[in-house]
Amino acid sequence: MSRYTPAEKPTLYFIGVTTAKSSIMKVFPAWAKELGLGDVQIKGMDFPLHADPEAYRAAVAFIRDDPQSLGALVTTHKIDLFNACRDMFDMIDPFAQLMKETSCISKQDGRLICHAKDPISSGLSIDGFLGPDYFARTGAEVFSIGAGGSTIALTWHLMRKERGADVPSRIVVSNRSEHRLDEIRGIHTQIPTDAALDYVLAPAPADNDAVLPRLKPGSLVINATGLGKDAPGSPLTDAAVFPEGAVVWDLNYRGDLVFLDQARAQQAERGLTVVDGWTYFIHGWTQVIAEVFHIEIGTDEATIDRLTRIALQAAKG
Repeated sequence: MSRYTPAEKPTLYFIGVTTAKSSIMKVFPAWAKELGLGDVQIKGMDFPLHADPEAYRAAVAFIRDDPQSLGALVTTHKIDLFNACRDMFDMIDPFAQLMKETSCISKQDGRLICHAKDPISSGLSIDGFLGPDYFARTGAEVFSIGAGGSTIALTWHLMRKERGADVPSRIVVSNRSEHRLDEIRGIHTQIPTDAALDYVLAPAPADNDAVLPRLKPGSLVINATGLGKDAPGSPLTDAAVFPEGAVVWDLNYRGDLVFLDQARAQQAERGLTVVDGWTYFIHGWTQVIAEVFHIEIGTDEATIDRLTRIALQAAKG
């Protein structure tokens, strides 16, 4: 017998770790009203990190078979869910095939579809806060801590030859386990790039600290681990020193956010630009909502600003 109850109205699911704590639970109803989605709802599906594959399969099967369950946004479990459920999808989009992850599940014409939306949402976020031609102007590098789906997506966006001269001079990816580094290395070999690529096994935060002094001034340093949200702490120690003029981005916007606190403590002295995950949250959710409900949501500045204002007001409420 399924642990899931059939939905009584059109439902979007949020597959994560601590979904009830997310602002989307307050934001989605406000957005649904603004976007004219009608009487719809959002529900969380929480799983521990690296859950049993059968648990992912049961959730995907329920969404597939329940008429009022329209789809899902997947966070944290993107790679594990893809590996567990790949054979259950009728269609896998090209990004998901390349990155071997599921960040969005939708249904159309009786087909269950797997999408990877992070390359779009992370790209919109990065280009928004860095501005045009940042890497061409500065020669800066990128250090992404964590080799999961988010890093796969954002490195794809930044390293492509289509960006011309606006690619990082070097991209460094670290992770606590070797097999994740092997996976992202394999994906990177399929993406033509002029960027140098380094992979660092970093079982302890001090190993990530050691990368920072070797980065160029102005480099982009990213916490893509989930630490600070899905689990407490930071991938760096308090002894870490960010590069001069670095842009420090935490993909999280909620939680204890120790990584952001560490950056802010050095912000004035090191000339840092510190960015949280709020805009990434906006782009990530609007991309999935558009896909699941089969509507158009613009990515232009006016539309995103309007939806951001609604989200901030709803989150405070």
